[in-house]
Amino acid sequence: MAVISYNEEEVKLLARLMRAEAEGDGNLGMLMVGNTGVNRVMADCLDFQPIRSITDMVFQSPGGFEAVQKGYFYQPARENEKRLARRVINGERFHPATHSLWFFKPTGDCPAQWYNQWNAGRFKSHCFFSPVPSACPNIY
Repeated sequence: MAVISYNEEEVKLLARLMRAEAEGDGNLGMLMVGNTGVNRVMADCLDFQPIRSITDMVFQSPGGFEAVQKGYFYQPARENEKRLARRVINGERFHPATHSLWFFKPTGDCPAQWYNQWNAGRFKSHCFFSPVPSACPNIY
């Protein structure tokens, strides 16, 4: 059962974001990017209070995703990524992105904090960061 509201166009949108941000990290990496996106829709805290839909989340500005500024993001969604997007929309979570609201791809090690948010862990090229539960209880 879905943990956030969505329509089929938003499944495609999330699938495109997941691919554009983490295709090089494989299916699991894309699922973790999807977790982060779904968490932003659920969060209703910090930088994500005005976010109410997948569309809002993908195109949030400022504070959104760099991928939407690149041509690769605008290629059609593929079936594999749409299946992955549906999995995270339906509530599957993957550590270290379980409660993450941010991720980035550093050139070296993951810092302990990034914009005052704690490092939840790394998967391949991306570091994931989560707020403390008291700051964003909706994602815990």
